[in-house]
Amino acid sequence: MSHSQYLKTAIDAARAAGVLLKQNFGHQLDVHKFEAHDIKLDLDVRSQDLITGILLEAFPDHAIYGEEGLAGNQASPFQWIVDPIDGTVNFFYGIPHFCISIALRHEGKMIVGVILDPMRNELWEVTEGCPALLNGQPIHASPRVRLADAVLSVGFAKSKASINTGLPLFEKLVTKVRKCRLMGSAALDLAYVATGRLDAYIESSVNLWDVAAGMQLVAAAGGRCDLTPHPDQPDKLAIYATNGVLDLNIE
Repeated sequence: MSHSQYLKTAIDAARAAGVLLKQNFGHQLDVHKFEAHDIKLDLDVRSQDLITGILLEAFPDHAIYGEEGLAGNQASPFQWIVDPIDGTVNFFYGIPHFCISIALRHEGKMIVGVILDPMRNELWEVTEGCPALLNGQPIHASPRVRLADAVLSVGFAKSKASINTGLPLFEKLVTKVRKCRLMGSAALDLAYVATGRLDAYIESSVNLWDVAAGMQLVAAAGGRCDLTPHPDQPDKLAIYATNGVLDLNIE
């Protein structure tokens, strides 16, 4: 089956979830759990269930690996990696900066990525070997080389350890770059790097579903993503994503 069929289904699933999120944005929400630095919503589960239904209806033998759990045939060489709301805290507080992220991995290699910001109606898409697109138009990472000209996003995960890692890095960067931002959505940070809105995104502890689609966009748009396993949390990753030319020497 062609990559274009996988891409179309991913877009259909993202758009369906986008309608659901827009319908519920700004309304009272059912909370599954309040955590120290995070919120789990019933809507996260509903969004993933909707996406899962669309993906598995089209590809019943595929696997789903999502923030809200697993589904499908986990022995399949095709694995959909889903974040049904990336930026849940933003969503809950009425901040219109969140997205749906869907990626497809085949035998360990990422081949499709889709990110949808339903509030701005911005759809990023990429397939293996093709340009990264925003609303159908090719995008490219920024040409900025100097830190002094750069706008960076630094993400902090929920654990005390990741905050202790992120804060010193933020303190180093904020004096060297034009601006540092904490945006609240890893997937959109990566999409923004791919589009040239940000020059880099750095976080010491993320999940694969946060970055699976976005890192494909960055690479296809001329940027660079470096992922490394977290030293203390085997299911977490550290990510450095840049425009591919920025000098990130912060010593």
